[in-house]
Amino acid sequence: MRKFDDVGFAALLGVVSLLFAWILWPFFGAILWAVVTAIVFAPVNERVTRAMPDKPSLAAVITLLAILLIVILPFLAIGASLVSQGAETYAAIQDGRIDVGALIGRVIASLPSWVTDFAARYGIYNADDVQTRLASWATASSQSIATRAVSIGQGTAGFVISLGVMLYLLFFLMRDGGRLIRRIANGLPLQPHRRRALLDRFTLVVRATVKGGILIALLQGALGGFIFWLLGLPSPLLWAALMAFLSLVPAVGAGLVWGPVAIYLLATGSIWQGFVLIGFGVMVIGLADNVLRPRLVGKDVKLPDYLILISTLGGIEIFGLNGFVVGPLIAAMFVTVWQMLAETLPDEEEQTPDRGGPD
Repeated sequence: MRKFDDVGFAALLGVVSLLFAWILWPFFGAILWAVVTAIVFAPVNERVTRAMPDKPSLAAVITLLAILLIVILPFLAIGASLVSQGAETYAAIQDGRIDVGALIGRVIASLPSWVTDFAARYGIYNADDVQTRLASWATASSQSIATRAVSIGQGTAGFVISLGVMLYLLFFLMRDGGRLIRRIANGLPLQPHRRRALLDRFTLVVRATVKGGILIALLQGALGGFIFWLLGLPSPLLWAALMAFLSLVPAVGAGLVWGPVAIYLLATGSIWQGFVLIGFGVMVIGLADNVLRPRLVGKDVKLPDYLILISTLGGIEIFGLNGFVVGPLIAAMFVTVWQMLAETLPDEEEQTPDRGGPD
């Protein structure tokens, strides 16, 4: 009878948990980023709380205001400018002010004669066909990027609601986060050392993903946007957003943006601008990842690059932009759980008796 009661309670627990997750799913992004922000800024909140131990609510409010001023408000300002530039770029493509086909034609026409002769001799490409295909692809890609930027502004009501939910939840996570973590840990049907290992791994991966992924991507995007603005290239903020987006994906970087632009500048006669962009891209944008990532992430998050790449792309496919955090987090939890299982299994080599005879 006791076993039947346990099975029934487990089934009820599973059903109720699934229903609760279903209800919260529309605010998955807001909840995720509230948790991520609380984890990243936990050290700051702890310092503020220690300064006023008898006023945890006030300490949480002060930390929340600091996050608003330092992170959220600047992001909102950048987002508004991004939407504006996206709308301008989309309109320019639609009314023909930006002729992508003509731009690509100028690049192809500036190629050295030996390149075009070699390609024509061996039938590698037909110049007109390549120009048409590249122009079609570039136009579709440019319109997609611009319309996505515009769509950010069109979902203002939903964004405001999600932002409000995030900030509201973030306040309670800052104030009551310690008690919530202890309750969650006590509710996990695991041994205490495994609970600690999972929670420590969860916190470590979240902080490493934000510091080593998002912050570096934002820095590379900002540097790329700065050099585009300095060289007088159009829509620098839109290109900065694209470079930041590509920098988030492992094995893909901002070079996919500034590289072709530098080639175009060189091909169209803007020689010094092209070389400046190449030098800045290699020496500044490229080194930002190699120099800062080891310092920000450290050596604690030991996931293979291929696993980070696959989990990030899979996370983006399923969860959208939230997948940049969710994908690597699930991969890290997967590796951690299997490592725990391997540690509990007996070593076959140690258990195998020595059947060899005397030497």
